[in-house]
Amino acid sequence: MEVTRKTLAKILVVAFVFNLAVMGAGAYLTYEQSPDRPERVVGPNGGTLTTNEQIVRGKAVFQGNSLMNHGSILGNGAYFGDDYTADTLDRLVANMRTYVARERYGTSYASLGEARKAGVEAVVRRQLEDNTLGERVELGSAEAYAYRQVRTEYVKRYHGGAPEHGIPSGFVSSSEDAKRFADFALWTALFSATDRPGTAHSYTNEWPFNTGAGNEAPASAMLWSVFAMVVLVLGGGAGIWLYNSIQLSEPGAEDIDVPDPGAVSLSPSQFAAVRFVPVAAVLFVVQTLLGGLMAHYYIEREGFYGIANALGIDAMATLPFAITKAWHIDLAVLWIATLWLGIGLFLPPLLTGYEPDHQKTLIHVLLGALFVVVVGGLVGIWLGAQGYIDGSLWWLLGDEGLEYLEVGRVWQVGLLVGFALWTTLVARGFKPLLERESRYGLAHMIIYAGGSIGLLFTASMLYTPKTSIVVTEFWRWWVVHMWVEGAFEFFVVAVTGIALLAMNLLSRRSAEKAVVLEALLVMGAGVVGVSHHYWWIGLPQYWVPIGSLFSTLEFIPLVFILFEAFNQYRAYMGAGERFPYRLPFMFIIASGIWNFVGAGALGFFINLPIINYYEHGTFLTVGHAHASMFGAFGFLALGMGTYLLRFTTEPDSWNPTNLKRAFWLLNVGLAWMVFVGDIPVGFLQLETVLTQGYDAGRSLAFYNRGLVQTLFWSRLPGDILIILGAAVFGYDVVRKRFVRREATSATAGGTIISRRVLGEEADTGRSLDDD
Repeated sequence: MEVTRKTLAKILVVAFVFNLAVMGAGAYLTYEQSPDRPERVVGPNGGTLTTNEQIVRGKAVFQGNSLMNHGSILGNGAYFGDDYTADTLDRLVANMRTYVARERYGTSYASLGEARKAGVEAVVRRQLEDNTLGERVELGSAEAYAYRQVRTEYVKRYHGGAPEHGIPSGFVSSSEDAKRFADFALWTALFSATDRPGTAHSYTNEWPFNTGAGNEAPASAMLWSVFAMVVLVLGGGAGIWLYNSIQLSEPGAEDIDVPDPGAVSLSPSQFAAVRFVPVAAVLFVVQTLLGGLMAHYYIEREGFYGIANALGIDAMATLPFAITKAWHIDLAVLWIATLWLGIGLFLPPLLTGYEPDHQKTLIHVLLGALFVVVVGGLVGIWLGAQGYIDGSLWWLLGDEGLEYLEVGRVWQVGLLVGFALWTTLVARGFKPLLERESRYGLAHMIIYAGGSIGLLFTASMLYTPKTSIVVTEFWRWWVVHMWVEGAFEFFVVAVTGIALLAMNLLSRRSAEKAVVLEALLVMGAGVVGVSHHYWWIGLPQYWVPIGSLFSTLEFIPLVFILFEAFNQYRAYMGAGERFPYRLPFMFIIASGIWNFVGAGALGFFINLPIINYYEHGTFLTVGHAHASMFGAFGFLALGMGTYLLRFTTEPDSWNPTNLKRAFWLLNVGLAWMVFVGDIPVGFLQLETVLTQGYDAGRSLAFYNRGLVQTLFWSRLPGDILIILGAAVFGYDVVRKRFVRREATSATAGGTIISRRVLGEEADTGRSLDDD
């Protein structure tokens, strides 16, 4: 069956409208059905425990002190510290048991017999489940006592300090702020245990797992996990049928006529675009060093191999885990995005032979703006989290304190402006192709993909520190997940298609059809698939079936992307020594494999509702994140950076040795880190959660277990290999700046590649819009 590009494009539009309708309805229902903060929480005698204003202030303290990068809330955030929802809920249960036991039997809970213990446990469970959330929440005597006890414990830990937890004295600057943070955390614990009106489950669908509070895995989690497995089989079969039904030409070795990189004319703007590569390399090296420091903090929470103590430096206060993690994550996104920005600006002249007026100058402006935003954002994170920026400026210029979106709002606006400028520059460069091809052509697709990254980023502007955590998390995942599973995947497919076209491994028509098809598969599953992040954060239970279905379908396009990569690899192997892009293509293949392993296999496993209920926020998620983010997007970015260097380096001076070393160091290091360190710790956590409760799996006692500490140490070789790989890559990038080709003036006939790309319709006697 021959399916045209135009038909695929129409189906893609339908999928986009469907996604927009589902997620738009989801946004409306989020505001309608998320648990509202009460105006007042009172004890049995009407005494005020906290108010809405104080809970709002507590959320600001949580964000302003970067506590989401130390621990987590509702399972989302860092795993170094406790999950504050699970921790406060567990403390509520323990203190309520103490109160009820003394009130009824005049003794401690621990000294009771089994029958009386069961009675106390039933009372505590019933009181927590039967709360009514409204403008005024009335807590019983046991709950009010427990509430005050937990707040006292939080002031002692987060203001007074707890070195064994990696918390310096004054981490939260005042006892009053620490009380407010406790109010915020306790509020999430209360609605996690309180039954949603008209249902038999809590607002968070019984998460976190805590039998003492009555939170156990709901039947829906098992039901929809089984359904997801069935959908995977059916969806996989349908996907294979669709993929095989669409005819794409595959080049054989005899068809490959790859232009030599040294023979391709390069414009001044392309050399300006290549300047993004060394900038990204520096960010990459710093990011890996911070990753090594973070990993070691799990072993030595107060220093760094004893070096900090020997030098008299208070590492825990100067560079606490929370700031280290914020920088580590932000730099990961930034160095990958920087390489993508560079490749997006380099490709248009390659395919069109066209150099817009002042393009080089505008690219330098974008690079300068990137430098200001990166430095300003990272410094702002440190100043904000350390308490140097007060008032409303802390979230505008300092640390907004939400994972992946830490930088202050002003710097976020700067990034948004940068995305807009980049899209404009790419469109200027692709002008000859945009004028000749249809709206679903390759040039249009890369602009759509790049533009969608910026468009989705606008969701980060739809909340403030005063917005409830449930609504905040809804919008935050719009940015984070839809980037990763939607816009980023779309961009990956579009850029890879254009690169393969430039390498002459795909014809333009085949590349366009492949890009539209794979974009359809990604769009059809990835966008609505964001809902698997909504199961346990206070949104209704209907997200469980929606999330199960679409999260499962996300696995299917990743299989086909990998399949397509190996098809292209076979064609490349047939070209033998005639293929000069061997090294960039190695990175592309590695990206496809890691995408399948990290986002596909590991992502499918941890996103099954019944698994996710217990493993949410464990090192299984860490393994998935490293393999999918660095493995899929990082290796593609490095491959594209290498591709740029292949063109801009003097042909006689091209030496791939160091870049090959970096390739293998990074791959082996990542595999070691994920499968020797992260995944084994994750399974131990999963076992602990299943047998002792979620809070136990996230506790300091778990991390201090001998076997867990051994696994943290065993991860060290992987971290070292990755740091060495980044350093070797950075060194070779800088070294190649000294053996650079010279720019050439644009010619009327364009480049070797552009003449082929723009001339394909002349060769076939058809226009660009024929199919």
